[in-house]
Amino acid sequence: MADLSEIVKAYDVRGVVPDQWDEALAELFGAAFVQVTGASAIVIGHDMRPSSPGLARAFGRGAAGRGADVTEIGLCSTDQLYFASGDLDMPGAMFTASHNPARYNGIKMCRAGAAPVGQDTGLAEIRALAEEWSPAGAPPATDAPEGTLTRRDVLTDYAAHLRSLVDLTSIRPLKAVVDAGNGMGGHTVPTVFEGLPVELDPMYFELDGTFPNHEANPLDPKNIVDLQKRVKETGADIGLAFDGDADRCFVVDEKGEPVAPSAITALVAARELAKDPGATVIHNCITSWSVPEVVKENGGTPVRTRVGHSFIKAEMARTGAIFGGEHSAHYYFRDFWNADTGMLAALHVLAALGGQDGPLSSLVAQYDRYAASGEINSTVDDQTARAAAVRAAYEGRDDVELDELDGLTVTAADWWFNLRASNTEPLLRLNVEARDTATMERVRDEVLALVRG
Repeated sequence: MADLSEIVKAYDVRGVVPDQWDEALAELFGAAFVQVTGASAIVIGHDMRPSSPGLARAFGRGAAGRGADVTEIGLCSTDQLYFASGDLDMPGAMFTASHNPARYNGIKMCRAGAAPVGQDTGLAEIRALAEEWSPAGAPPATDAPEGTLTRRDVLTDYAAHLRSLVDLTSIRPLKAVVDAGNGMGGHTVPTVFEGLPVELDPMYFELDGTFPNHEANPLDPKNIVDLQKRVKETGADIGLAFDGDADRCFVVDEKGEPVAPSAITALVAARELAKDPGATVIHNCITSWSVPEVVKENGGTPVRTRVGHSFIKAEMARTGAIFGGEHSAHYYFRDFWNADTGMLAALHVLAALGGQDGPLSSLVAQYDRYAASGEINSTVDDQTARAAAVRAAYEGRDDVELDELDGLTVTAADWWFNLRASNTEPLLRLNVEARDTATMERVRDEVLALVRG
């Protein structure tokens, strides 16, 4: 029996092709996906990685072999696959490894209506079946007739749906530099932006899963250097950067300065609450203090949750929230089946920018109120022991509160920090925020000394 523990993660399948998984295993995953979801029809899409088309076809063969009709939408972004799952009301599978290097690939799976499939919602069962069937190389025979395979292009429908949610028709003309990182933004942006009053300056729109220009991970500052330079050189109003599967969007202002995802979360939350006063907005425990503040100021109810899309989506479904945002630039919308779409967040930012006369830096200043460290990773020998040392240093103090919703969060009057263990690496992740830079740096250095001590 194969051991799939290295590639089946908390929310998806991810590993090196063909060393850790291949088309034969993808076919088993396809059959197991249909068996676990009970789907009579599914939709499949893939990114631009060299291995993606073959893996997607193999998954489709496995699904069709268990009797499911398969709709193949071909090249797409992850949020385009979520659109297809929601619009067609089918479970879906997206073949991508997001921002990982070229040799990686993976599968993001969802139930009908883009509802997430994670360890607790079907992924563990899918893994167990694939492991059980792997010695024979095929699932047991079934009486179900072979499913059909159909090709369908949903790009224009996806773009039309996004544009129906944000009115950009009356904004002032804008110039936007967009860095697609040779990922799927190069496929979706031209269609989504078509006809908008936005002059598009494209960077690295050629689909190339070997990522010849830079890693398609805008969370790493070195990967937005080219975008920052182009924005300043051309006098653009805004810069946008998408990750490899284009479900996350990062924003750069007219000065070439990165805009914190928490500020984007607050901006979009204010706009969504204007449409639905009193609604709930979800934010994870690492977003800035400014997010719940802005939500309350705009008449909404902020709800704090753990980091991770499965927690955000579950809480959105439970509360009927209109919007959710994370520090990692994942943005979730009730109008998009509670799924994350960086493209829709980008349209909101363009609409807000173009709806007033000031530059982006001035617009977002009202949402960027505190000094933040960003996420700092420390490699440690014993995550539990180091986290316990940090807890021990703070738990007896009268001037702080501790909670363990997700890792350890310590909150004082003028600062807070969160320390979380990585699920996949021997790392502790630290985020610190304070009312001023000096306090943030003092707290950051105190905690890092404990973590690395």
